[in-house]
Amino acid sequence: MKARKIKKGLWKPEEDMILKQYVETHGEGNWAVVSQRSGLKRGGKSCRLRWKNYLRPNIKRGGMSPEEEDLIIRMHKLLGNRWSLIAGRLPGRTDNEVKNYWNTHLNKRHLSRKRNSIASNGRHKDENICATLATETARKYQLHRP
Repeated sequence: MKARKIKKGLWKPEEDMILKQYVETHGEGNWAVVSQRSGLKRGGKSCRLRWKNYLRPNIKRGGMSPEEEDLIIRMHKLLGNRWSLIAGRLPGRTDNEVKNYWNTHLNKRHLSRKRNSIASNGRHKDENICATLATETARKYQLHRP
């Protein structure tokens, strides 16, 4: 049996259109099958990530608003690196986009603010907000902490 050659590298606009039309017609599902049936010579994982991170119609493009930044900071304090849960609170944003934004824009800024805040008064000023968010999120996602 001959192995199928899988294409790697940048996606072409024609491939994007093929994938978009296929998913809009048949829906999301088994991504290996989507890859085969659509005629794309891409791996299923590549098709899934392309759809989830770039081609979905409800994806928000552009920079994060100050409100989104604030929510990311507060949710990260509460949940840590659980990017899909954080992205679930930001409609149109993907977990990958939120993670990348945190790592490139917010992480260092957040750490320096936290150090300054703790140094000035011995406590972090967002403790009450975090407690409220923790309760809301635990209820919403039915998280159980030991």
